[in-house]
Amino acid sequence: LASSSSLFSGFRVLGLYSNHVPHALRYHKKHREFYVVTSVGQCFHTYNVNRLGIVSVSNSLSDDITCLAADRMLVFAATGRLITAFARNKEVVMCYHGHKQEVRLLLPLGDQLISADTGGDVIVWDVQEGDVYLRLQFDPASFDVSAMMHPSTYLNKVLLGSSQGALQLWNIKTSKLLFTFPGWSVGVTVLQQSPAVDVVGVGTATGRIIIHNIRLDETLMSFTQDWGPISSLAFRTDGPPVLASGSPQGHIAFWDLERRQLVTQHRHAHRTAIAAATFLHGEPLLITNGADNAIKVWIFDQEGGAPRLLRSRQGHSAPPTSIHHHGNDGKNILTAGQDGTLQSFSTIHERFNKNLGHGSINKKKEQKKKKGLSYEELRLPAITAFSSAAARQSDWDGIVACHRGCLAATTWNYQRCTMGVHHLTPPAAHKTDIATAVDITTCGNFALIGTSCGRVDVYNLQSGQHRGCYGNDGKAHSGAVRGVATDTLNQLTLTAASDWLLKFWRFKSRKQEDQLKLHAAPASMMLHRDSGMLALALDDFTLLVVDIETRRIVRKFAGHHGNINDMTFSPDGRWLITVAMDCTIRTWDLPSGFLVDCFLVAMAPVGVSLSPTGDFLATAHVDSLGVYLWTNKSLCGPVGLRPLPADYQPSEVTLPGVTVDKSEQEVTSEGVDEGVDDAYESAEQLGAELVTLSLQPESRWKSLLHLDIIKRRNKPVAPPAAPAAAPFFLPTLPGLTPRFTLPTTTEKETQSKLVSWGLMSQRSEFSSDLESALDSGSFDRPVRLLKDCGPAALSVELTCLSSEGGGASSLLLAFIHMIESMLSSGRDFDLAQGYLALFLKLHLRSLSKDPVAMAALLRLSSRLEAGWAGLRSSFDQSLCLLSYTKSALL
Repeated sequence: LASSSSLFSGFRVLGLYSNHVPHALRYHKKHREFYVVTSVGQCFHTYNVNRLGIVSVSNSLSDDITCLAADRMLVFAATGRLITAFARNKEVVMCYHGHKQEVRLLLPLGDQLISADTGGDVIVWDVQEGDVYLRLQFDPASFDVSAMMHPSTYLNKVLLGSSQGALQLWNIKTSKLLFTFPGWSVGVTVLQQSPAVDVVGVGTATGRIIIHNIRLDETLMSFTQDWGPISSLAFRTDGPPVLASGSPQGHIAFWDLERRQLVTQHRHAHRTAIAAATFLHGEPLLITNGADNAIKVWIFDQEGGAPRLLRSRQGHSAPPTSIHHHGNDGKNILTAGQDGTLQSFSTIHERFNKNLGHGSINKKKEQKKKKGLSYEELRLPAITAFSSAAARQSDWDGIVACHRGCLAATTWNYQRCTMGVHHLTPPAAHKTDIATAVDITTCGNFALIGTSCGRVDVYNLQSGQHRGCYGNDGKAHSGAVRGVATDTLNQLTLTAASDWLLKFWRFKSRKQEDQLKLHAAPASMMLHRDSGMLALALDDFTLLVVDIETRRIVRKFAGHHGNINDMTFSPDGRWLITVAMDCTIRTWDLPSGFLVDCFLVAMAPVGVSLSPTGDFLATAHVDSLGVYLWTNKSLCGPVGLRPLPADYQPSEVTLPGVTVDKSEQEVTSEGVDEGVDDAYESAEQLGAELVTLSLQPESRWKSLLHLDIIKRRNKPVAPPAAPAAAPFFLPTLPGLTPRFTLPTTTEKETQSKLVSWGLMSQRSEFSSDLESALDSGSFDRPVRLLKDCGPAALSVELTCLSSEGGGASSLLLAFIHMIESMLSSGRDFDLAQGYLALFLKLHLRSLSKDPVAMAALLRLSSRLEAGWAGLRSSFDQSLCLLSYTKSALL
């Protein structure tokens, strides 16, 4: 298999908060803060209750988490038969092997962990060592363990509940059954400790709640919930004696334990069953989570004891079907899900997320008729397609959506986070027609909606009025409209339908100008307005790219082996990114016409959107509630893109937000490094006939002719100040009496400031290498030494070449030959010119008296003139071509 994507790498997932697994609550003594832990599949998230901000994401497990529990230090997660302990909310520190069936209950108790599986085994583990401390075996036919609880102040005691209805109290240290409660002939679903010692709340499968004293074995009170089994129980501990019970319908009931009656009920707290409900200790806050992908914090500060939603984190409760970036900053992603809601997820922070709610029918006109209908019947079906524009969103609605099986299109307001007032319906339309495609103009004033009967209608978004339709007989196409689009200046409208036609219309007059016959029915269409490129996905799994200026098909792509679900353009219009049911995400390069990137994902992608800034690619997948972000690696560094062959086999890439173990990651990275052979390394010289620069900074060669000016400019204004007469610490002579040492006058007078000739007569390394290179003919080493020298050091080296500076005439000739070899090779062209200019400035007077050196300089001059003539002709030709392309009328 080939390596993974060369363009995109997984970043993180948005919109995943909770599933059906009950949450776990932790209290951090040092931070003095509560944390809630929720499962999202193969990993769990930790949020602080104060702000519901995500604190950490755990490492991924091999299977989905079925049960969660937490104590002061560790978080325990059960996946199948395996139990894993996590430290610091992230790292796996211990695994507990021993269960033969799937684990469904976990209970931390001090230094021990109690777990129960579906096969009737209850195991007590030593948390630190990972050993089995005690194993209890029950017969599921007579006592199927369905709930576990540790009674407060009962040392080493565990209360077990069964689906047959009986309760058993065990001492896990001595492995003895202390007492058996006969129960109430109904299955126990929940056991919960109350604030009072010895009193336990028991939830049953029939909806009955029993408050029982286990020390006296007597029932204090009981309540009955009409919504089915009790899914969770929670006692309020901040004063009022209130019990909260959750139901599979998503309702919560609140019972007063003093008056023994129902206080209030909160319906539709979650769209699915209440997975868990927990009161914070000593605070009027209730935390709930459910399979509708929501975590909610409720506060009790109202009259009558009713809760109020304080804060929440909520994503889609059913998989999103279409996603688009909203606005030009690329920070917000609009998503429409199968749950019927329209939501906006921020790539910056979760506090900027928006929920625009669920679509509903027009209740103003039909309020009297709809009074007897339920909440669900007033809802509109899920959104199938939508379009948004940010140009006039502060003035009126900027989002238009089509719903499954509905003719009317709805408008939504992004800033107010609500559904709009307009229902866009064409006049005199048949009831069986369905809105299938929608587009909003760049200016944000008009919406175009295509229907299944072939109509394309224009509406004004401010008033919601119908402004006309395309086609002479009221129909633009003879088949269902699959896509509509308008250009940037509202001059052209493009429509594609199942009649295999792509039609071009004038936007204002709504007259047809042209049409294009396709070789298959189009499934979807997308226009990149800036470049004028229109992409069409056809039913035969091929792609067409049409230039709307010339109205011709300019590219054809084939390679997908399944329905193309969605596509998106890069901001510059060079790439077309498509996703299909064959689980591949492909990137097509439009200028070259090749597939340049392709990778597989585990779940088929149904939606894709590349941000207007090009930094993140967002994808939505089948059976997944999240929006996955991929970073564009071409923005971070050079990416070598090569055309992929027709028989390219892509490799599977892990979805973002799911991390692999370090050992696996190291193996994968090594394999990728060995297999990467497309990393391009630039050669030192592309061709011998070309002129190659040295890439040295300009100060190394440009300032060589102006060194004397630079020295005069950098000359200090004032002479250096004399030091103080006496140092801070005066040097002393050793002895009993302190005596100071001063330099003697004889030493001062004998020190000479003249350097002896012997020190100056030593040759530098450059001079020696230059002399030896004259015999060998290879000047690479002296050139390399000169590259390492700064301008001042280089001036000293060239000055020392003459006989006055300690050199010889042979060194001057050798330097001329070195420059000649540099020019003949074509490398380091700028350095050769700078070195030659400084050399002639220093030694031209002495060179004019040497006939051999003059002959070498004449040869060098002719070579320089010939080289400059070639360069000048190339410059003139390029400048002429450039001026023609700028001024010619094409």
